[in-house]
Amino acid sequence: YTNNLLFIIMAYQEVRTTGYGTRVGNSFKAIGSGIVLFCLGTALLWWNEGRAVKTEKMLEEAGSAYVEMPNPAKKDAQLEGELICGTALATTQDSLIDKDFGVGATAIAMRRTVEYYQWVEHAKEKSEDKLGGKEVTTTTYTYTKEWVSRPVESAEFKDSAYQKKNMVLTTVENDQQYAENVEWGAYKLNESLIHAISSREALDLAIAEDLLKQFDKNTQTAYERFYGAPKNNNQPAPEAQQPAAIPDSIKALLPDSVKAQLDSIQAVNDSINKAMEAAQNKKDLAYVHQAGNVLYFGRVPGSPEVGDVRVTFEKVVPAKVTVMAVVDGDTFKPFKAKNGKRFQTLVMGKKSGDEIIEAEQEGNNFIKWALRIVGILMVIGGLKGIFGFLETILKVVPFIAGIFGWGVGLVCTILGVVWSLIVIALAWLFYRPLLGITLLVIAGFLVWVFAFKGKDKLKELAAKAATK
Repeated sequence: YTNNLLFIIMAYQEVRTTGYGTRVGNSFKAIGSGIVLFCLGTALLWWNEGRAVKTEKMLEEAGSAYVEMPNPAKKDAQLEGELICGTALATTQDSLIDKDFGVGATAIAMRRTVEYYQWVEHAKEKSEDKLGGKEVTTTTYTYTKEWVSRPVESAEFKDSAYQKKNMVLTTVENDQQYAENVEWGAYKLNESLIHAISSREALDLAIAEDLLKQFDKNTQTAYERFYGAPKNNNQPAPEAQQPAAIPDSIKALLPDSVKAQLDSIQAVNDSINKAMEAAQNKKDLAYVHQAGNVLYFGRVPGSPEVGDVRVTFEKVVPAKVTVMAVVDGDTFKPFKAKNGKRFQTLVMGKKSGDEIIEAEQEGNNFIKWALRIVGILMVIGGLKGIFGFLETILKVVPFIAGIFGWGVGLVCTILGVVWSLIVIALAWLFYRPLLGITLLVIAGFLVWVFAFKGKDKLKELAAKAATK
């Protein structure tokens, strides 16, 4: 025995057997989806290269066209229509109000985020090929309590022991509001720039007592409908106790040091009694609790139960921001490059134009490579879907099918990478010829290695796999 708590999660398993004929039929059906996936991956790769090149050219053009705005607090007619970069305090006088909860603030934005404490189902599949071509798939379902962004429908859980175990004490929608008038020096920010400000802070809650009581009543009704009335929920509050007073005649006979101690004890008792009286006079709620910027629906915030709801309130406060956009009267509009790409941005704090352009270029490169990887994986997945039926046909003997499937997967991976390089190269030939030619040379080299060297290597790897 140890002092550690041991949690045992009971799992529910579902076993499904798929016959050989069904598997072969499904593999032929997968050819169509494989072709679609292959085409989508190819289109994504082509589009991504064009997007990256156009964005890069637009940023280069913006980087050479922008001018620094030294004093945003004063309008400068000479900057009309110019792409500027300047730093100033973004502020507003607009008052935002959450009508559902009656809280508000003078802020650039106000956000309400809702979370629900729910049972969540997790599924994990494990498939095993059997002699004769059958496939046995074991799906293991486990269940955990988690905070999630929306209620979970437990009636559809696989394990009947967890079905209809979820409920919510109340349903609240996420919400966000933005100020319409946000000043930036002598100018006003447009809607897109306002939404880019991210100086979030906790919103102090001042919810009306009557509204809190109504929330508490509704929450109690929902709780008791699902859980029943809790035991010992309405215990009387302790009453303030007054210590017995010492008669003055006796107190006069005591030494001064004892009198001082008695006076100190009396002062402590008085403060305790005042605190207890304040606690009794306070309308304490059993099912709704407020802590900072969080409103909690449930009995004990520190020990959540299924159905509990917590609502977090935040506001966006005035902050120093740097804007890069085109001056348009007393506001701004996006910069339009020669290739038609548009650009405007707002970043927190003070930044130079060169720093902003450099950060945007890094972001463009990150997106480019991320989409390249996604596109290549889609192409490879599409090829595997197209040729996967070859492995499935041999599933009558799982060992042979495994070796053949490994080879098909390797070939599809190589062909997918080669095809992707060719697509990327052709796109670069269309947008930037020099780099495109380089990529074509690399792709041609890979084709040569695969065509003349890869066959022997593949046979060698297959022979080693067969001997294991």
